[in-house]
Amino acid sequence: MKTKLTKPEKQWILYDVGNSAFILLVSTIIPIYFNYLADLANVPSVTYLAYWGYAASISTLVVALFGPILGTMADSKNFKKPLFFASILIGSICCAILGFFSHWLIFLGIYIIAKIAYNASLIFYDSMLTDVSTPEHMDDVSSQGYAWGYIGSCVPFIIGLVLVLGYDSIGISFTTAMILTFLLIAIWGIALSLPLLRNYRQIHYVAENTHIVSNSFRRLGTTLKNISKEKHILWFLIAFFFYIDGVYTIIEMATAYGQALGLNSSGLLIALLVTQLVAFPCAIVFGRLAQRYPSRNLITVCIVAYLGISIFALQLDTQWEFWFLAVCVGMFQGGIQALSRSYFAKIIPPEKSGEYFGIMDICGKGASFLGTTLVSVVSQISGSINIGVGSISVVFVIGLICFLKASALASDAKSLTDISVSGNSLMGK
Repeated sequence: MKTKLTKPEKQWILYDVGNSAFILLVSTIIPIYFNYLADLANVPSVTYLAYWGYAASISTLVVALFGPILGTMADSKNFKKPLFFASILIGSICCAILGFFSHWLIFLGIYIIAKIAYNASLIFYDSMLTDVSTPEHMDDVSSQGYAWGYIGSCVPFIIGLVLVLGYDSIGISFTTAMILTFLLIAIWGIALSLPLLRNYRQIHYVAENTHIVSNSFRRLGTTLKNISKEKHILWFLIAFFFYIDGVYTIIEMATAYGQALGLNSSGLLIALLVTQLVAFPCAIVFGRLAQRYPSRNLITVCIVAYLGISIFALQLDTQWEFWFLAVCVGMFQGGIQALSRSYFAKIIPPEKSGEYFGIMDICGKGASFLGTTLVSVVSQISGSINIGVGSISVVFVIGLICFLKASALASDAKSLTDISVSGNSLMGK
């Protein structure tokens, strides 16, 4: 049954609106500006696409290495909020200064730092879901977060789009338009994080006040050893590693892909804006459907849909096909992200949410280490951008197989739990 959102849930959702603006920036305007800087340096299009993919892979690898430790530290009492704030601050500062650098390699380096900080903030943010909501309501709250994130992020994006596409009419330079856009996104992210930062309370935590760092390593080591016994969690993480990697690869490289194919920049940006508008109602619909159907079934549908999208990309070469692809992505993007987040939150210990979401981040939440590298390498080897992008269909196939295995194990685990509870009740325990 649908219930009214609580104040903590609304404030949690509001940060999704703030951070989604950066996601949209990364998947649209930043690649176009990077392409502009690369063109000034006479960098070939295939090389440009490869460097963009490598940058995404580097940022993901760094968070994969340090994310679990940071997440485990955040599980200590009163640590989650300060770490969350620090990551937001670093990411926003780097975003704000991006437009002041015109050398493509320096720009790429600052972008990597901004993306690392942004990805780190999501570890803490996602783990807060167990504190602000209940297991019965998590699917809907998570879906609402993505939904309002999609539609809310359109506000600074449209303003940035007007600046970038109409800088001549406004009477400013293209570089000035980019500086203003980056500043706007940075301010937007910080402003919408303030309600959550001000009122968030860490309900679930590990009560440790000394040796936080060393104990975090110890707890993480114990969890990594024990997780092999929790096979439904282990197989979900393996599945998530593959299928969400493909999802974030498509988000990360969509504009770069269209640019490399020579498609019109304005058309690409408007098509991706349509993706956000389509994703808004579709994410909410998936949240409502999760109240009637098992979320594992809905996640399976989304994986299959993305497999079809990646296969379609093999022959994409016209503007209308890119538009069609953008609409299809919008239909399933919010559902697969939101339901994966809430599904995982429900199967892990709430007091170790930061630790487990840090581990989850290794499996692709920071976006497309395997996918972006695969696209970059295959594109360079084959000399075909289409084949490079189409190659990510492989990760969706593997992800689907592993998720079906995880779902079966989760059902078995639930059955055993129900039997145990029933037996204890009969025995008067």
